[in-house]
Amino acid sequence: MTKSDLSFGEGFGSSPSQARYTVTIRGLVLMCSIGIDESERRHKQRVRVSVDLLAASPFPGEDRGRVINYEKVVARIREIAQKGHVDLCEGLAERICAVCLLDPKVERVRVSVEKLDVFADADGVGAILERGREP
Repeated sequence: MTKSDLSFGEGFGSSPSQARYTVTIRGLVLMCSIGIDESERRHKQRVRVSVDLLAASPFPGEDRGRVINYEKVVARIREIAQKGHVDLCEGLAERICAVCLLDPKVERVRVSVEKLDVFADADGVGAILERGREP
């Protein structure tokens, strides 16, 4: 198994030199123009985004210059949501994955995108996408 084949939490030892870490953003709710129906194109919807970013390097301790900056990730997600219409949750997740992987500190990213107001009897509907850095 190559390094890029690893899923989150698999294959890493417990010694400090092997310790990997994941930065997480949970339940970021944004207003977004998303969907394929004409009514969805006219009105923004509430969308919940969650992101897990697996670091490319071992845990850097308190070295702030070497950690993944979640404030920058949130700002980029907000920019993507405001840029214009997206047809599918998968498309929004793909855009978020791509921008996260621009940071060389990120090896893998998992993004969940949910439209919150589609069904009254469901918390949300959407998609989860996981991408890794190309070898």
